[in-house]
Amino acid sequence: MPAEPLLPTAPTVPAPRSATAPSSFPFRSTLSLEPLIAYWQEREQASNAGVALLARAIGEQVAQASWCRGPLTDFAELECNCDLIETLMLAVFPPASFASDISGVVGPFQRRSFYSTRHFEEVMLNKDRIIKQPLNIDVAAMDRQMGLMAYHLVLHRVYGADLPPLGTIVFTVPDYQIGLYRHYGVDFNSDFVTVKVVGEAPALSPEQLELLVHNRHRPELWRQLLPPEHFELEGFNLLQLVDITDQEILSELKYDLLERDVLQTPARFEQIQEKLRVLFAQPALQLGIAAYDEKKRAFVDFGRKINHSFLTKQVQHQSADGSFRLIYERLLREKEPLVLKDVTTADIPEDLRQQILSLGIHSAILALLPYGDDTVGLLELGTPDVGGLDEFDMDKVSQFVPLFAVAVKRNAEDLQARVQSIIREKFTAIHPTMEWRFMDAARNLLAKLDAGNRSAEMEPIVFEEVYPLHGSCDIRGSSTVRNEAIQGDLIEHLTLANKVLKKASEYQQLPILDELKFYVTKHLKRLSEGMLTGDEANIYDSLTREVEPLFEYLATHTPELRPVITKYWSNIDPKLGILYKRRQDFEISVTTLNDAVSDYLDEEEEKAQLMYPHYFQRYKTDGVEFNIYVGATLVQNKPFDLVFLKNLRLWQLLTMVEITRRTAALKHTLPVPLDTTQLILIHGQALSIRFRQDERQFDVDGAYNIRYEIIKKRIDKATVLGTGERLTQPGTIALVYAQSREAVEYFEYIDYLQDRGLLAPGVEELELEELQGVKGLLALRVQVRL
Repeated sequence: MPAEPLLPTAPTVPAPRSATAPSSFPFRSTLSLEPLIAYWQEREQASNAGVALLARAIGEQVAQASWCRGPLTDFAELECNCDLIETLMLAVFPPASFASDISGVVGPFQRRSFYSTRHFEEVMLNKDRIIKQPLNIDVAAMDRQMGLMAYHLVLHRVYGADLPPLGTIVFTVPDYQIGLYRHYGVDFNSDFVTVKVVGEAPALSPEQLELLVHNRHRPELWRQLLPPEHFELEGFNLLQLVDITDQEILSELKYDLLERDVLQTPARFEQIQEKLRVLFAQPALQLGIAAYDEKKRAFVDFGRKINHSFLTKQVQHQSADGSFRLIYERLLREKEPLVLKDVTTADIPEDLRQQILSLGIHSAILALLPYGDDTVGLLELGTPDVGGLDEFDMDKVSQFVPLFAVAVKRNAEDLQARVQSIIREKFTAIHPTMEWRFMDAARNLLAKLDAGNRSAEMEPIVFEEVYPLHGSCDIRGSSTVRNEAIQGDLIEHLTLANKVLKKASEYQQLPILDELKFYVTKHLKRLSEGMLTGDEANIYDSLTREVEPLFEYLATHTPELRPVITKYWSNIDPKLGILYKRRQDFEISVTTLNDAVSDYLDEEEEKAQLMYPHYFQRYKTDGVEFNIYVGATLVQNKPFDLVFLKNLRLWQLLTMVEITRRTAALKHTLPVPLDTTQLILIHGQALSIRFRQDERQFDVDGAYNIRYEIIKKRIDKATVLGTGERLTQPGTIALVYAQSREAVEYFEYIDYLQDRGLLAPGVEELELEELQGVKGLLALRVQVRL
């Protein structure tokens, strides 16, 4: 017969089926009571007579129970001898802790508990006494964590290494009593685990030991240096849990409510509500948010009306407005939340009471959301149970009210500009003529989102039956002139550097000087024959990294070289770090021409809008090009007639004439004299344009109309059939078209401008060489009187 237990009540001891460790656990582990028995044997010599007496009594019981020595493979023995187990466990479980602690015993990093407090059994064990899998950690992660803890134990016990703690593990486990979950901080106590070395312990150098300490999350490294077959764990672990649900939930709320739009997304709002249910241990708790509208001086439905709001629902009835104001004034006056422990008997207006009760809520808390000196909203909590919420919950409420206030404030700011925000996000700067259409599309999108269609997208922005006009003023040979400017600057830069190197050779006999002179001379020779792609970057990189640092050394140690080095640096742009003369002149010339053309176009465009509103778009490159689209679908409530199109076509031709004259007059004032060429593309058919959200601009719509875009992009390089001459020439305007009837209208305009003395007599009618994918184009070319 086993000895009588020393205490009448203790946790139950089940009959586990096995003690197998997880399959991925690296070490052999054995369930054993030997470390606990050894503990009591040590206590027999304790100075405290009572402890020593207890230890000797336990030793006598152990001496009569051979089953408890060595590995425990038959869990039935534990069940049959539960009295002795309870007595032994007095070292681990203080009697006063049985009712409050959440503690359990398992084999070394195994998952079957053979002894636990009642609370641990309820929280962590399933019907087979196996530890539940936490909701927040998968099986593989759990195995990795247990393996890491075991390796830390080996390194400490066998090699004497002092390791920093791994940190608290948090288990999220279901609470079946209320249908929610709880968070627990878990401490793995391995005081009763013995590490046995099988064979010889692998030798570890100080460097290897340091490597392991600083690579705790590399299991493959640990397995390599400490093969698990050399170690065996024997004894048992004590798992001690502490409920940290409140701290975890409040921490998660802080993180969640810092996210933008968190209260506007149905799924995220439900997650926030669920966390509050866990915090208050109320599975039926309802969360409500009402935003405060400063202009209306009232609380309104929040955002997209995805939440519950006890007050704002009832103030939809005019008769309830007074009751609402009474509650609001009371909240402002008392500066404290309103706690309705029992709505039925609470001191609130009757119509408000009936409204809240009709929602199935019998206890509630209403709290203003303050942001600075302002009130930004109202927080509402409600439960169907009388007394489900009371004054004792206010400590929790006070901790998260500021978080909700910040979230509501940010949401109010976002709502204020939602339409404009959508336009800015999905479109480019909106031309005033078309703004009405984009505003309609943005409102339609918001309506879909408010209706709960989270996958709604912006509707296509398409304008049909519009007429295009295209013109360009291109700088003739800009690429060639730019390359010549770069080449000239590079040659001068290298020449200046070469002068310094030659002068330095007279004072310093350094081999590096000869090597650098060879490098500079080689590049000067090659640049005189032409410039290749990459020359600019390579040369400047070498000058910056190799040559110029040497100049700084020479200037410091050879005073005779300072004048020539100073002259070198005086030619280098201090901001760019390169010689920037010819390119600067070229860029100034290009900018001057572009600005003159753009400013004139913008000025004339304002006048053209008065003829008939239209879409206008211009670009600056090496020159200026512009597009115009005009038609009835672009404008609200204004009829369109083809006479407006004719006016714009004549305006375009007049504008190109003036641009030709102005740029020609500017040529002689520029640092680099540059010519411009002018081009107009004639297209007589209406087409459709669509806003491309990826490119943030309008483009023609449809396969048939795409030919217009192809022509527009390629005609600037067009040549005259049979001669190879470029169509565009300085002092002229080229008008390209595809069908003869499209040119008829322009002959009239040209005749009119010739009569006014703006164009020279005569019109060249030309056929163009085939372009890539385009053939059969024709052109008119007229000379402008400068």
